Amino acid sequence: QVQLVESGGGLVQAGGSLTLSCAASGSIFSINNMGWYRQAPGKQRELVATITSGGSTNYVDDVKGRFTISRDNAKNTVYLQMNSLKPEDTAVYYCNAYLMTTTFHRNAYWGQGTQVTVSS
Repeated sequence: QVQLVESGGGLVQAGGSLTLSCAASGSIFSINNMGWYRQAPGKQRELVATITSGGSTNYVDDVKGRFTISRDNAKNTVYLQMNSLKPEDTAVYYCNAYLMTTTFHRNAYWGQGTQVTVSS
């Protein structure tokens, strides 16, 4: 069994900052890519940023220069530092991990989501 638990969401004013964390635990052998997605009300879930096990990162254009994704492989944890937040960043943010379990099955897992609300 694998669990991804997110934390760090909340309410912040426009221009402010938040840091999200997501810790993976359970029957994990290794983790490949980790990432953050978001879903705003009435919209589809969209990719925000991803990071490989080697540290290579990818961002959606809208957050480049404002958000930074990082990970601690020893802790199976991925972070999303969000600066210069805008009201349009308001969404539920989901953590994702593509990993191999201890029974050598590869699959993608999702966290439960954490709400980020940016007021204008």
